[in-house]
Amino acid sequence: MKVSLTYTQITLRICVKWIISQNTPSICPLNTSISAQRCPSCGKSKMVSDENTGELICGICGFVVNDKLEDTGAEWRSFANDETNRARAGAGTSITMHDMGLSTIIGAVNKDSTGKPLSASMKSSIERLRTWDSRTQAHSSADRNLRQALNEMDKLKDKLALGDAVVEKAAYIYRKAMEKKLVRGRSIQGLVAACLYAACRNTETPRTLDDVAKGINIRRKDVARCYRLIFRELELKMPVVDPVKGVSRIASIAELSEKTKRKAVAILDKAKKLGIVAGKDPMGIAAAALYLACISGGESKSQKEISIASGVTEVTIRNRCAGLRKILQD
Repeated sequence: MKVSLTYTQITLRICVKWIISQNTPSICPLNTSISAQRCPSCGKSKMVSDENTGELICGICGFVVNDKLEDTGAEWRSFANDETNRARAGAGTSITMHDMGLSTIIGAVNKDSTGKPLSASMKSSIERLRTWDSRTQAHSSADRNLRQALNEMDKLKDKLALGDAVVEKAAYIYRKAMEKKLVRGRSIQGLVAACLYAACRNTETPRTLDDVAKGINIRRKDVARCYRLIFRELELKMPVVDPVKGVSRIASIAELSEKTKRKAVAILDKAKKLGIVAGKDPMGIAAAALYLACISGGESKSQKEISIASGVTEVTIRNRCAGLRKILQD
């Protein structure tokens, strides 16, 4: 016998299903930071996250691993499987985008909301709309300058293998430089390189002026000039660079062993206690420590190979070795 339901009953059923789906905890295998965690009670890695309470629970023993978790993913607007895009909101704001990530764009996929391809006339209209949409997002010269600068930073991020924190710091410094009107009359590439170098120094990321200059393909002295400008005008406070930070980078380029790296770090630790490191180029000290570690460990690496890997001259390595040899003799 067929039973007919009223509109109110159908609506009530839909609401009940939605409430049940909201209150059901969901397993989050796609979140690597959650799935990589292990339960301190049973040692299993099967985690269940409750989106309502923000709790991370062990799926085996029920131990609450963490609470008040923040969900940084997209916010869903639809709970049905028949829609192509369920996301209601996009990613969070970021100063690495000229509009802080708040604007929207017309997608490059020439399909309508149901997934059907657009007609030829509609495609040409949408293409014109995309062009005007891109132009209106940067209507002033300052916006266009900022967009070009942040695009250059994004390219350098991949070339120099920099982290998101470094690029965000560089974008912050560039925005401050624009507020101080330091951009006018200077090249965008030079200021971008200077801001990235300043961000690397601020976050203690081992990147030299030569690395940044080669990455953006401009002269080293142009980067140094812009760096001195922003350092002076913005009154930046830079931490003292630890030469130990450059040991791993030089050793990986020169293909040195882990034993040699540990020996070089031990030499630098002794040098810092004796005050030999103060006022010296960090990369030069690190290269000299690695060269002496190679000699004491019997690893055959010439001064030229260490010089190429570190980006400092052989003369600098020899001069720094003179002071560090006393540590090996003691």
